[in-house]
Amino acid sequence: DDIVKNPSQIPTGVSKDRFIEYRIQDMLTEADGFDLLVMGRPEGPGCYCYANSILRMLIEKLSNSYQYVVIDNEAGMEHLSRRTTRKIDCLLIVSDYTVVGIRSSKRIFDLARELEISVKDAYLIINRKDGQVEDGLNEGIDKTKIKVAGFIPEDQGILECSIKAKSVFNLQDDSPALRALDKICSEILPLERQTSKTKG
Repeated sequence: DDIVKNPSQIPTGVSKDRFIEYRIQDMLTEADGFDLLVMGRPEGPGCYCYANSILRMLIEKLSNSYQYVVIDNEAGMEHLSRRTTRKIDCLLIVSDYTVVGIRSSKRIFDLARELEISVKDAYLIINRKDGQVEDGLNEGIDKTKIKVAGFIPEDQGILECSIKAKSVFNLQDDSPALRALDKICSEILPLERQTSKTKG
């Protein structure tokens, strides 16, 4: 947004697209085992088609430099509608244990298909619930036609991290949520690797 308001900061001989790409690369935070890029909130009204186009191009380039690129979206369907990525190897839809949440998960899944976003595999993760599902909600989950990857139980450790403004990296190894997530990843990721090798 500041580049649009003050284009004079773009060096002579450098295109706007290239300059924005440089700026975004500078914003990448390198950490132990992963890099992080945070997208800020849009400031005020206006069309963000150009920004989304740049972001889409950058994601495609980053995908060639990393084994995994994880895009964490806020709750809702806005980010899918932006089509910042058109090809997804593994779409993880996280829902709470409610009828409304399950129905929203199906709408997200259907929207991805309506927008013709290429999704190789899609999984549903039920958050803040153990593996026991009541019959009424189980029927709703079946109607989504999304494979259930697993359940992440309520975890007091996460609540304490939130209250104390601490990172989830402070969770203990015996954290119920962390162990559940490890189990989900250990089951999903080998399948994704195997599918990629088969198709390659």
